[in-house]
Amino acid sequence: QVQLVESGGGLVQAGGSRGLSCAASGRTFSSYAMGWFRQAPGKEREFVGAINGNGDSTYLGGSVKGRFTISRDNAKNTVYLQMNSLKPEDTAVYYCAAGRRPSWYPGEYDYWGQGTQVTVSS
Repeated sequence: QVQLVESGGGLVQAGGSRGLSCAASGRTFSSYAMGWFRQAPGKEREFVGAINGNGDSTYLGGSVKGRFTISRDNAKNTVYLQMNSLKPEDTAVYYCAAGRRPSWYPGEYDYWGQGTQVTVSS
């Protein structure tokens, strides 16, 4: 069992930056790929990015590529999402998830956090 807790959400102005963290419980964190997803009101959950277990491969969704980066620190059982050049359309609840392999598909992930709200004002 893995428990995930996101933090770092809040209100930010367009063009600004925000960093999210996701802390995981358990001693097998490095065996899990980690993903970030987001969901805006009335929209489906959207893939933001993913990282493999040892952190040497990352994947980003098309709408955030070039602006967001994903990283992890296995010693701290934490995955990060650094968001730069934020836009109002980035407003959403951001979720981290743990699964056996990096994937854009939410169904590939076994564990999910509760989410953290990011609001980008114009």
